[in-house]
Amino acid sequence: MVHRNPGRRMMLLLSVFLVFGLLAAGCSTGVAPAAPAAPAAAVTEAATEAAATEAATTAAAPAGEGAKKPKIALVTINQQALFFNQMNDGAQKAADAGGAELIIFNANNDPAAQNTAIENYVQQGVDALIIVAIDVNGVKPALEAAKAAGIPIAAVDAVIPDGPQNVQVGVDNKGAGADIGKFFDAYVTSNMSGTANIGIVGALNSAIQNLRTDGFNAAIAGNSGIKVVATVDGRNIQDNAMTAAENLITGNPDLNAVYATGEPALIGAIAAVESQNAQDKVKIFGWDLTAQAIKAIDGGYLTAVVQQDPATEGKVAVESLLKLLKGEKVDAQMNVPITIVTKENVEQFRSMFK
Repeated sequence: MVHRNPGRRMMLLLSVFLVFGLLAAGCSTGVAPAAPAAPAAAVTEAATEAAATEAATTAAAPAGEGAKKPKIALVTINQQALFFNQMNDGAQKAADAGGAELIIFNANNDPAAQNTAIENYVQQGVDALIIVAIDVNGVKPALEAAKAAGIPIAAVDAVIPDGPQNVQVGVDNKGAGADIGKFFDAYVTSNMSGTANIGIVGALNSAIQNLRTDGFNAAIAGNSGIKVVATVDGRNIQDNAMTAAENLITGNPDLNAVYATGEPALIGAIAAVESQNAQDKVKIFGWDLTAQAIKAIDGGYLTAVVQQDPATEGKVAVESLLKLLKGEKVDAQMNVPITIVTKENVEQFRSMFK
């Protein structure tokens, strides 16, 4: 006879229920099941569409977008004179049109500052350089270093003698000085009874303006009726030029003409003649139009002005350098013509200085 154990049977049943309960709990942890993988064909189609979109975007981008801009440094003399600001404007417009970056350094009439700036730009690795030199010989070592670094150079206005520049842009300053000298010579004969005592307001620290003085003096040397009573130094600074011109007028009672070799000198000479109430006595001849100069022409005491085209000089310098950077050839000498402005032709320039 077999004896059954009810307690043991109950324990077995409880064990079975517990196992099934755990299995059921494991199937409902609350974690969402992973999404089914995309079919391989769908992945390939999406990648192809993305690549096509990227290619279309690239094709639609403007030509040259993202390309490195050529960097051109312009080392100028000062930014007081309108002449240099007009040159900067012309250079900037040409740089913008040519997709280049233009950096302008103002030396404030300090030749040593120009040398240091050039040396710094060489170290920074600019692509091209424009120099408007104060000291045409003193700046040569810095320019030679730029040339050795493979940087093309445009010299504007001031001529660097036997220098490393690739292109020289500007006027023939000595020749233009001779042109205004010839004009003065003829004016003395026709309007001043053949005699004149003239003083020169120059800038002895400027090679450019010294050439203008040399050309003027050479042109009048053959006229025994013209006497140069003195040459004073305005240092290419308007206030200095005014003081120098005032001293010239007060120190020479017989003075009846002044030749000013640059814009600051001319503005200073005009102001000096006005401050000394000498408008009816002293005739002025000089360089570079301004609003003050046009007013003096209208007043009859500024007779003639050599007018350059500084905006074109800046433009031609930048355009020439961009051609050189592309491997193209340019002329070594790029001459920009002058105009002698008098009361007869001033109207065509008046709107530039309003």
